[in-house]
Parts: sequence; structure tokens; C-alpha cells
Amino acid sequence: MKIIRIIAEVGVLYVFYLIGDYLQKLLHLPIPGSIVGLLLLFVLLLLKIVPVKLIENGSNFILAYLPMFFIPATAGIMNHLDIFSGRGLLLIGILVVSSVLTMVVTAHSSEWIASRSAGRKAGLSDHAKASAVPGKGNEA
Repeated sequence: MKIIRIIAEVGVLYVFYLIGDYLQKLLHLPIPGSIVGLLLLFVLLLLKIVPVKLIENGSNFILAYLPMFFIPATAGIMNHLDIFSGRGLLLIGILVVSSVLTMVVTAHSSEWIASRSAGRKAGLSDHAKASAVPGKGNEA
């Protein structure tokens, strides 16, 4: 039963890809249809029009096998090593800079999200304290 659910959820994700591809061609957008579909899914998830439960198992299944999707790209690079020959030091520099940049952006984003959610929790508890009216049965 679980495999049927996973297949159905992957099918839902594929439908969003197809819708994004159709919109990209219809509107002549300069970004790929898969990205348009992903953004559409993201917006619908934010607005809670599409529940997370509708795609949760299927997306976890795809994420579990995500590294296998990079094998064809790596094999393709091996077929074109002449493009990269003589540029080893440049490629190492690009890899180091992009890795450091990714770590810095991820760290700052995580800190920002954590402080924002901590602020919301503190704001909710302060609001609860301020709304307590003495003498109305709210005393500790």
C-alpha cells in the first residue's frame, strides 16, 4: 500500500512539472518549466492550498535517491575532459569559493530563521502575559 502512495505522490509532483512546463511555453518565460512548476508548488504549499501530506512520502523517496541523479552528469563530464584540461587550479578555486559561499549563506539563513522563530515564540508568550487581566482568574 505504501508503494502505491509513493507512486501517486511522485505522480502529483510530475503533474506540477507538466503544469510548469506548459506555463513556461505558453507565457514564453525565460526560466525552465520545471522551475516554474516548483515555484507553483511552493506557493500552493505556502498558501496551504496543497497540503504537505499530499507529497511528503513521494518527495522523501525522491530525496533518498537524489545522489543517483548526479551520476549521468558526472559521466558526461568524463566524456569532455578536454574542456577542463589545463584548468585544474581554476576549477579548485571555483569549488572552494562556491563551497565557502554556500556555507556562509546557509549559516546566515539558518540564524535568521532561528532568530525569527524565537522572536515569534517570545512575542506570543509576551502577548499572553499582557492579555492576562488581574482579578479575572488568570493569576498564577
